[in-house]
Amino acid sequence: MWTIFRDLLRHNRGFAVGVFLLSFVAAFALLSFVSPYSPLDSYVVPPDVPPGWPHVLGTTSRGQDVFWLLTFAIRNTLLFGVLVAVISRVLSLLIGLVSGYAGGWVDRVLMSVNDTFIVIPLFPILVLFYFVMKDRMSWASLAVVMACLGWAYDARLIRSVAMSLRTREFTETGIFSGMSMGRILVQEHLPYVLPIVFSTTMNNLNWSIGLEVTLSVLGFTDINTPTIGTMIYWANQHTALVAGIWWWIAFPVALVVITFIGLFLLAVSMNEFIDPRSRLGRGKS
Repeated sequence: MWTIFRDLLRHNRGFAVGVFLLSFVAAFALLSFVSPYSPLDSYVVPPDVPPGWPHVLGTTSRGQDVFWLLTFAIRNTLLFGVLVAVISRVLSLLIGLVSGYAGGWVDRVLMSVNDTFIVIPLFPILVLFYFVMKDRMSWASLAVVMACLGWAYDARLIRSVAMSLRTREFTETGIFSGMSMGRILVQEHLPYVLPIVFSTTMNNLNWSIGLEVTLSVLGFTDINTPTIGTMIYWANQHTALVAGIWWWIAFPVALVVITFIGLFLLAVSMNEFIDPRSRLGRGKS
């Protein structure tokens, strides 16, 4: 996997740009650990100050420095997306690999469950979850629920790859040598699906971050946890655009757009790498 990453970084301009953008976002998030202000404190700086020195991105109507508040917000937003992606990748890998390798009734049962999750309307379910858990809503509980609802599409994709690997010679060799199903899936099949897992992880991060921002802007999350969505939520509550405090919304939106573009470029670059038609085109050129 590291060799693939290195080759893409050297020869794929889109992948390199995506890595640069995400590195910038990650570095910005790390600044939260040296912030002089707590993200939960209000009126620690003069309110409604436009961008300039010493408040380079301005301040909010709640007396918070936008720059330092944004470092916490993007950190929590990224951690939210990573938590959703990790849990959903584990589920999609487990179900996809087992279903594709086992076949038969195991495949039929797992794919029946998979298809059920595919047709579930995610947004209404998440809104319903908010109203049911409103008093106990937390950042982590929302991430777990989203992860449990966001694995089905990728599990079916991994299953299709596992079905093709099941008939390969190295799989038959592993079976004849007495390897267990778990060892075959981990040692023989997993390396082949890792590029697909990487690509779907980038897409899942985009999906989870976008949905979290949407829910937060509408107030359907824990609004006391600083994220990109809750920053925009509080800006709307204080009618920031009407009052001319554009920087309260503009900078969070710009940073999350940079994140989306970086993740999108990484996903597209990996898709081009694993697509046989793209490899054939590169070979002819």
